[in-house]
Amino acid sequence: MSKPYWSKRDRAPKDHTLFSDKFFSKEAPGIIYEKRPIIDMKSGQEVKDLFSAWIILNNPKQYNSYTTDMVKGVIAAFQHASSDNSVVGVVFTAMGDRAFCTGGNTKEYAEYYSDNPTEYGKYMDLFNAMVDAILNCKKPVICRVNGMRVAGGQEIGMACDITVSSDLAIFGQAGPKHGSAPDGGSTDFLPMYIGIEKAMWSCVACEMWSSYKMKQIGLITEVVPVMKENGKFVRNPLVETDKYVDNGEVVYGEFKKGDEARKAKDAIKKATVDFELLDKEVNKVLWTFTNLMPGCLIKTVDSVRLKKKFFWDQQKLPNRHWLAANMSTEAFLGFNAFNSRKITGKDVIDFVKYRQLLAEGHSFDEELIKAVMPPAAE
Repeated sequence: MSKPYWSKRDRAPKDHTLFSDKFFSKEAPGIIYEKRPIIDMKSGQEVKDLFSAWIILNNPKQYNSYTTDMVKGVIAAFQHASSDNSVVGVVFTAMGDRAFCTGGNTKEYAEYYSDNPTEYGKYMDLFNAMVDAILNCKKPVICRVNGMRVAGGQEIGMACDITVSSDLAIFGQAGPKHGSAPDGGSTDFLPMYIGIEKAMWSCVACEMWSSYKMKQIGLITEVVPVMKENGKFVRNPLVETDKYVDNGEVVYGEFKKGDEARKAKDAIKKATVDFELLDKEVNKVLWTFTNLMPGCLIKTVDSVRLKKKFFWDQQKLPNRHWLAANMSTEAFLGFNAFNSRKITGKDVIDFVKYRQLLAEGHSFDEELIKAVMPPAAE
């Protein structure tokens, strides 16, 4: 019996990817793109023909800060994962155990983009496209936080759907301290996650907060220990992990201070870091995704994402223009001060002197720059 006329179509999958593999590289700095089998969490076995796409920032010597070429690689990788029917979910992570990402590459910022606003505007077009690629991915995205998630790293992490973190990780912003504003997503996303006052303080104070605190106030989904002593997993000794009352306020996940902090930091330096439990938690989330209707799953994800996308879309273009223009003034100061910290021993300008000069009506010129930049160490 012949097939009905409406079934006579070519069913072979088409290739919907826009980018070639040239954007991926195992050489640092670069982006690694890998497909790994989904793990059946009941049997522990690999599931045939179903995968997670791992998008890995590979610049560990510079705390996985992203260069211009790496931004292109992230865009390409998310488009690859989005268009691949065998991919259940995306894992966005990085190499090493010190940092997920600390944002844009400050060496490149200082040595090429500072005082070059037109070029930085083009770079910000790519950055915006990177955040869009995460928010538009047609697969749910897990941010696997293997270390610091700071500044622009915090922003691309918040664009993801679920965060699973090492308990050695720290989270925070750096913009106003180093010559920028956290307008790559933090000013859009943070108020939705943790409330407007906590978001305000995080954005302007540039404090670093623990992963336990981030889970407590709603920024991330799960935290697991990764530090081993005598073959056993132990919690981050630098963090107060028990709730207690301090002057009537419940405190959780705060960093220890003084001698306790010094002892904890020494213990962390000597300890072994093992991501076994972190990867097990990631696999549990992926297995949850696998056992859902794929169409209903991504519709649900997109519906929740829509709230983040609304505020992101309102501001991403004006922020792009401001951030570009700022490269001629305060970003020039901030990124060059940070980039020269090995020469000067400081990573910030003289803020008091800068404000005093502005109060005098001083022009932004070579004289001002010389007055506020840290001097070379003797």
